[in-house]
Amino acid sequence: MRRIEIMNLKVLPFSALLILLALSTTAHSQTGDSNLLASLSPVSDEMLRNPPARDWLLWRQNYSSSGYSPLNQITRDNVQNLDLAWEVDLETGPNNPTPLVHDGVLFLLSTRDTLLAMDATSGALLWSYTHESSSAASARIGIALHGNKVIMPTADLHVVALDNKTGSKLWDTAISTTQSGPLPYALRGAPVVAEGMVLQGVTATMVPGGGFIVGLNLETGVETWRFNTVAHPGEPGSETWNDIPLEQRSGGSVWVPGSYSPELGLVYYGLAPTYNTAPLLRAVNIPGVNNDALYTNSTVALRPATGELVWYYQHVANDQWDLDWVYERHIIDLAVAGEMRKVILTAGKMALYDALDAATGDYLFSMDMGLQNIITAIDPVTGAKTISENAIPNAEQSQLLCPFANGGRNWQSASYNPESKLLFLPIAEICMNGGPTGRGGIMSTGVGMQPAPSPLAGSDGRFGRWQAVNVQTRELVWDHREVVPPTSAALATAGGLVFIGSLDETFKALDDRSGAVLWETDLGDIPTSFPITYSVNDRQYIAVAIGTPTIHANIWIGTVNGFLGGGDNAASQLQRNGPALKVFALD
Repeated sequence: MRRIEIMNLKVLPFSALLILLALSTTAHSQTGDSNLLASLSPVSDEMLRNPPARDWLLWRQNYSSSGYSPLNQITRDNVQNLDLAWEVDLETGPNNPTPLVHDGVLFLLSTRDTLLAMDATSGALLWSYTHESSSAASARIGIALHGNKVIMPTADLHVVALDNKTGSKLWDTAISTTQSGPLPYALRGAPVVAEGMVLQGVTATMVPGGGFIVGLNLETGVETWRFNTVAHPGEPGSETWNDIPLEQRSGGSVWVPGSYSPELGLVYYGLAPTYNTAPLLRAVNIPGVNNDALYTNSTVALRPATGELVWYYQHVANDQWDLDWVYERHIIDLAVAGEMRKVILTAGKMALYDALDAATGDYLFSMDMGLQNIITAIDPVTGAKTISENAIPNAEQSQLLCPFANGGRNWQSASYNPESKLLFLPIAEICMNGGPTGRGGIMSTGVGMQPAPSPLAGSDGRFGRWQAVNVQTRELVWDHREVVPPTSAALATAGGLVFIGSLDETFKALDDRSGAVLWETDLGDIPTSFPITYSVNDRQYIAVAIGTPTIHANIWIGTVNGFLGGGDNAASQLQRNGPALKVFALD
């Protein structure tokens, strides 16, 4: 095993800091094998449509966001021989990184707008690039590859394209904005490259006017189109905001990268709710006006070249509890009522899945993973959902609502095995005492949202669940439960394995048929990232970033510690050894 330390500005001596500050943003260092860079092949459109199994070219391995790899060197039979091959120290700060790998080179966006290119077999640094910004470090999901470009979003709302062999800057585009808010704009999701465009979602949680998605020209970086995720006055959907002015409309944040269907020429994004819920709580008595708040909690299908909205589907209208439907959109081929359909499958924080026709947005079916008590009925034709009376905020009392607003599921993406039709979802079994209003907090109604043990987990003190469901039959295959919630995305492989990391700093490989734990390791810090697998010289690797937790993991630390009564427990006795990228292979 080889450990390599990447420079961390917090621990550099003052003289070294002066040198770094004198360098331009295109400063690099090269210590690894330059032949690796020289032999890098261009990442073509065809590669992105059909990624080579050895590489990890996109956020969730492919345009369909499956989080599944066809690599099968590491199997149920030999995974117990998995060992640490190498690790690299990373910068401190919040991050949810996804490494990308191409032709033996691993690219990773570290916390402080630092892009690292490394030898994927050893971690040796090939080059690094730092975008200088006065903005505070913020969590981001990752980057994109195309041609000779590595494309990265930055903390100060720039999208930068770098040469993949040298790290030199090819173009740098600042995303223009006109508003500000208490929680400002951010670029959290990785870019998506499709049809000659770089698509980048923008979060705008508490910014008047809400979020948006931009399309940048791949060769020049010039913004070509912009789609507003909150309907502006005069735009379709404007009548769904209860007749409030634009400056009171916010949200619609785009936290997660989109999925893309080359066959249909559509890219699919999930959009977050608004936190300004008070003006939407009750519908105004104006003909033609409602309080659905489009396009929050919706799937939108756009043309990548133009930003044209082809269809949308709102999963839950007028969300009063921050139960985002913003996460990954799996694109799967599935028999529905005897007919093969291309399906968009996605779930929000309630771990309630909707399946939509990818071409039209027509509702097909739903799957409830058994966690929530907020939706009491779903129309079998339209998918329209009935909200429990207990889940309507009021000023008098609170109700036990499941899940907690931190999410039964959150950004920790599910993985989908297209061969077995199995979906693997990380879940937290934690509810909340919801209400009454007027208590402060993040929603403008001031509704209380106090975490509480779920009826399922409270009896045995197990708050984490990993669940496998057969999407074709819609039947539960297995349920694996643990004390602490999962904190990484799921990674499934053709070796019959599912890899998931947890709050207790463990990383496990489960048998995808039964959920039995076949291998586990202590990472030394919390894995709050998207694990990947790749192969170089016929050797398969598993990579996971640790030690850069966001607010999501920190909330779970306090919550679970409180549930377990403090003292010596899995949530209070964490090592927190610091951020690193850890890479495993068969010994």
